[in-house]
Amino acid sequence: MENLQDIINWVADLGYWAWWTLGILFVILEIFAPTFVFLWLGISAVVVGFLVLVLPDMSWEYQWGLFAVFSIVSIIVTRIFLSRNPGVEDNLKLNQRGAQYVGRSFNLSEAIVNGRGKIHVDDTQWAVSGPDLPEGEAVTVTSTDGSLLIVEAKE
Repeated sequence: MENLQDIINWVADLGYWAWWTLGILFVILEIFAPTFVFLWLGISAVVVGFLVLVLPDMSWEYQWGLFAVFSIVSIIVTRIFLSRNPGVEDNLKLNQRGAQYVGRSFNLSEAIVNGRGKIHVDDTQWAVSGPDLPEGEAVTVTSTDGSLLIVEAKE
């Protein structure tokens, strides 16, 4: 048991540097295992390090107690905040290129014959399916079926 006390005394003698080092290690761990938990543990350790810098006579029991309280409170507050404020995805249809065109209108570059035709979108020709319509007719994309755009005559 004497060895454990020596380790505790050695770490306590390091003071704020031990907490700052622990904080940096937690932040590095967050980079490699992004769980959004280690970040708050690291920040809590740095805060305790600043408190030890200001109050160097603080016992190690209080230091660890404060670390535990700061860590738990920050994780709980973050979870509550994120559950109430979910992030906004910038482009939900990024890998569904055809779905980006639903609701948009285009002119047929090839007539729809027997239910198949083509439209020109930006720099790409898209196969379309819909009622038979002449070339140049305005159509609106209503849905997709894989890479096939489903269209109807624009009203």
